[in-house]
Amino acid sequence: MQTAAAVENLRRHGVGHINSDLIFGLSKQTVQSCIQTAMAAVAMRPNRLAVFGYAHIPSVIKNQRLIEQAGLPDGDLRAEQAAAVAETLVGAGYREIGLDHFAPPDDELALAQKTGRLRRNSLGYSADTCKTVIGFGASAIGRVREGYVQNEVTRDSYARHIASGRLATSKGHRLTDDDRVRAAIIERLMCDLEADVPTICAAHEIEPARFLDSVESLVTLAEEGILDVENGFIRVRPEHRFVVRAVAAAFDAFLANR
Repeated sequence: MQTAAAVENLRRHGVGHINSDLIFGLSKQTVQSCIQTAMAAVAMRPNRLAVFGYAHIPSVIKNQRLIEQAGLPDGDLRAEQAAAVAETLVGAGYREIGLDHFAPPDDELALAQKTGRLRRNSLGYSADTCKTVIGFGASAIGRVREGYVQNEVTRDSYARHIASGRLATSKGHRLTDDDRVRAAIIERLMCDLEADVPTICAAHEIEPARFLDSVESLVTLAEEGILDVENGFIRVRPEHRFVVRAVAAAFDAFLANR
């Protein structure tokens, strides 16, 4: 296998930490083929794995127009594929990290999750608790104390800014107190599959009712058995971890404006 040979060659030349990305939801993919792919990846013993669902957006990514829509798995099959990959990786000794990452029990991410220190940023999960993230390269997103910034999206535009000695930042968002609370709730949900809303709000000196009472979708999600809510403490049931984005989205004040 070409990938296995490349991994072996990297390790032979001193590259000690190798991560792998797996994708489900591809055209003509099946649950069995997903399991076979996961087993092939496990055989190479990557240090970490990230498992993503294929996003079919041919209006944005032009070459996806070559893929027939009819060959893509539906939502139920995608969920089966994701669950099968996760089960295969866990069976091989990896721990589930948040929504879509997997790592050995002694990995920094697994230890951070165990102690409640796991973080999530635009690049995925991290054990780094630094509050400042500086993005380099086209479209990179950074975070500073005041908010978020994003670089020029296209490579050519980014290169022109850098060549002229200017910052390549093209846009940004200054965080409000409301934004900070929502970001904290969303991050804990994405990292721990649970969030203590009253405790988070107390740290920001904001009443929790402002967030809990206005989120009608939480009631629906609870009625559907996806999560439990008790005294403001939200916990996503383990079997529904793959829809934690929908739970987190309930606290995203910007979704309605998109």
